[in-house]
Amino acid sequence: MGRVIASHYAEPVAKAVATATVLRAEAGADSPAVAELAPGEPFEMLDNSLGWAWGYGGPRRLVGYVRSDALGTVA
Repeated sequence: MGRVIASHYAEPVAKAVATATVLRAEAGADSPAVAELAPGEPFEMLDNSLGWAWGYGGPRRLVGYVRSDALGTVA
């Protein structure tokens, strides 16, 4: 597995997908889809800016962006 060097570390915030959403490669509705996330699936949020949350989620823990309003709190 590859390695990434980071100048700082962000602690992920545990979220859950509240409404079905598309995980995208970049922040933007026209960005390519990486996966579809179903309600209840986990999403670990690392950043939240301008209506887009960046992190990793779903059963395969894929990295990408989702609309911030598609996320809810973990039950």
